[in-house]
Amino acid sequence: MAVTIIPSTVAACSNFTALVTGAPTAATSAVFNYDGATPQTLPVVAGGAGPATFTAVGSGVQLVSVSYVDAGGVVVGSDSGTVTVTAAPAGTISTTLSAPGGTTTATTTLTCSAGLTSVNGTLTYTLPGGTTVTAAVVNGVVAPTNLGVALTAGQTVGVSFTSAAGSCVACTFTPITVTVPTTPSCLVLLLPPSGVVVAGQPTTLTALVLCNGLPVSGASVTFSGGGATPVTVTTNASGIATGSLTFPTAGPASVTATVTAANSVCSCTNVSSTPITINVTTQPTCSVVIQPVIGPVVAGQPTTLTALVLCNGLPVSGASVTFSGGGATPVTVTTNASGIATGSLTFPTAGPASVTATVTAANSACSCTNVSSTPITINVTTQPSCLVFLLPPSGPVVAGQPTTLTALVLCNGLPVSGASVTFSGGGATPVTATTNASGIATGSLTFPTAGPASVTATVTAANSACSCANVSSTPITINVTGGGTGGTIQVLPSCWQFNLQAPLPNPFTATLRARVSPAVAGVTVSFFVGGQLVGTAVTDATGTATLNASLNLLQALSGSFTATANVGGTPVQATGPLPPCLPL
Repeated sequence: MAVTIIPSTVAACSNFTALVTGAPTAATSAVFNYDGATPQTLPVVAGGAGPATFTAVGSGVQLVSVSYVDAGGVVVGSDSGTVTVTAAPAGTISTTLSAPGGTTTATTTLTCSAGLTSVNGTLTYTLPGGTTVTAAVVNGVVAPTNLGVALTAGQTVGVSFTSAAGSCVACTFTPITVTVPTTPSCLVLLLPPSGVVVAGQPTTLTALVLCNGLPVSGASVTFSGGGATPVTVTTNASGIATGSLTFPTAGPASVTATVTAANSVCSCTNVSSTPITINVTTQPTCSVVIQPVIGPVVAGQPTTLTALVLCNGLPVSGASVTFSGGGATPVTVTTNASGIATGSLTFPTAGPASVTATVTAANSACSCTNVSSTPITINVTTQPSCLVFLLPPSGPVVAGQPTTLTALVLCNGLPVSGASVTFSGGGATPVTATTNASGIATGSLTFPTAGPASVTATVTAANSACSCANVSSTPITINVTGGGTGGTIQVLPSCWQFNLQAPLPNPFTATLRARVSPAVAGVTVSFFVGGQLVGTAVTDATGTATLNASLNLLQALSGSFTATANVGGTPVQATGPLPPCLPL
């Protein structure tokens, strides 16, 4: 038994999942418990259960316990795992004071590297003299707040955040003190970056340059700080400058935007923004998650496996991933644009198989090479038996005339191609045919006399994962009618081709032709492909009937068609080949 925590280390207020493998045989459900959270009861399937999702609280190493319960509600075992919860990272409070209408307005921005969704509560502004003004914080956003007084330059305002009762805030916020600035002729506002800032990766910064509240275009603005190489850019018509800094190391980085040159009704040169502090995180590690296999896994048959490669929670495309384990020959595949790699392993024997996905090469911001997933255990079952299905013939069966029969050979529900199938019974000479790629064999028997005929399809040779040789279908009884002398029917050259006249219900079209003798007009001819009626046509003065039919893939691959009619009071039929038209 094992309890797996993903990820094993998680920040407070973030989600993690727990799953189990190797549950006791008698267990039908698993009850997951974590730190007073509501227990989660999940079914046990193939010895495993989960994942159960919890929100991390507190800090340090914490216990996740699992109890296994049988169908009668009796605990039949237990297990546990641990998750390491890191304390919530430090967030920042940034406040700008302005006086657009005489009284002072506070505009505050909260930043949190773990996201702002959980940041809910109250922002308190403490004014000179101790008076307080509060504003609601919803998902980390607080509206500009009129403080109700006209503060003067040099006065200070305290700003602090209090979380809502019962909430789990993903960052801690240290109170700040803001000083009312003197009224400059030029103003530079530096906006905090959005999202997570990672050492060694470019971070986009935006600054706004205003002159008496109006945007200054064409100004040169230099972004600098945090050990990054400074970069100088030019403001657009809206007074906005956008630049990119790459911080070399993790930790708090103080960044400033400074106007180095400007042609503006203000003195903007060497005017700087209020510095902002950015929390730079370390380079993330690479993670590889292998998905559990859906459906039964059979020894000797290919099993599809899927793995997801992530860097900082983002998919890694073009990574080489090797699936291995369980005695199977390893296979290496490449992740797609979604970071997903799909490969196939064939396990030689039945029993538990431990499988791992390992990144062998990757070009990403993370160090992904030689990173492996947590192994999963797959229950490999024994080989199944072979099945042969004999389908009843379509249309009337007449003594002395060929009758087309169709059989389907399956191994564990998959078609067996290249198998030799013998059709026999009813006094007819046996005939042997080979299954196509769809596992379908088509043969023709001619029954010598009228009456009931018992027919069987038997596999005489097959190269498949199943033991198919000498496996027979359930016999079917065919009613053979007497032949007559009223006339005959013969099939004429016919073929199928790809359907280029979309939309039609099927991807193939065929022109089917047959002729009755003696030639007579007005005789209805029924055409069958793959044992299914695809349409009827009426003969012309030459006794020829022509049908343009829409076929599905199975019918197109059947390789033959049958035409039936009633000529002079006698049912007649004939079967002929149905190849693809050349050129297609």
